[in-house]
Amino acid sequence: MNSMSKTFASIVFLIAAVSTPASPSMADTFATKPIRVIVGFAPGGSADAVARVLQPKLAERLKQPLIIENRPGGGGTVATELLVKSPPDGHVISYATMGALSVNQFLGKLNYDPLNDVAPLSVGAVFTNILVVNSQSDIKTLADYVRKGKVRNSNLHFGSAGIGTINHLAGEMLKLRAGLSGDHVSYRSGALAINDLLGGSLPSMFGSPVDVLAHIESGKLRAIATTGLKRHESLPNVPTVAESGYPGFEALNWSAFIAPKQTPIGTIRQLNLAIVAELSDPATVEQLKKMGLDAAPSTPEEAGAFIRREAAKWGDIVKQTGIKVD
Repeated sequence: MNSMSKTFASIVFLIAAVSTPASPSMADTFATKPIRVIVGFAPGGSADAVARVLQPKLAERLKQPLIIENRPGGGGTVATELLVKSPPDGHVISYATMGALSVNQFLGKLNYDPLNDVAPLSVGAVFTNILVVNSQSDIKTLADYVRKGKVRNSNLHFGSAGIGTINHLAGEMLKLRAGLSGDHVSYRSGALAINDLLGGSLPSMFGSPVDVLAHIESGKLRAIATTGLKRHESLPNVPTVAESGYPGFEALNWSAFIAPKQTPIGTIRQLNLAIVAELSDPATVEQLKKMGLDAAPSTPEEAGAFIRREAAKWGDIVKQTGIKVD
């Protein structure tokens, strides 16, 4: 089992380890006014969707309204920079994606240190990506995909929601492992990439379950492989990249709750208790599963360690591939 597998396994274990629900009253809550939850992407994406699933009951647990504030830009860095500059009193937190915390630092200079300027609260949701092609494509298996992609000057390009997103990184990792020649096509959002994929002008994409499952079920897209070490529950007949000839291949997408660095430890613990309780609630877990996502509550310490391991992994991929922000 590789380090990423152990990481994911430890997070899954924590669902049981910390699943005792927090008291609904949260009588000693620090919160004295509405809590802002900054999300670094526009409404409709996976991060925003998870935040909105958790919003109502999390507000009940903290006894204050939760206001979701969408601040897209820079692959999540705009939102994280805003979070870092916010008062460290627990009334401003962020649901930040892996890009803002573990990838973007390798793509260019940031105005914050993602590993040292934030206080992790808990991992939120973790999910694998799905390699999809248009249903009219003659590609039916990963072997077909690789065979076609190895052709010199192949037109088997892959799209993403932007440079440095997991859609992009998963494609680059497969290019490295399989020796593919197709190019990356960056879009401003996953939805735009999906539109071109459905229209036939984009050959492939490593899409998130939130973006592609409905199109797979409708027959408009064909799932070729998934990027976890285990098959996706919603697609039990679709093999993983790892089992299709590339052992150890794993590209997880995830987001985590964070607060400003100087937030008091007592406030961090209260926020963590509420978040973990909500992510461990069976109704919430089921709701996320229907979206193709796995709830992954953790301690603040485990979240911080996970973020650092992910940074080491994807930083190496960025260096190997020479990815740069245009």
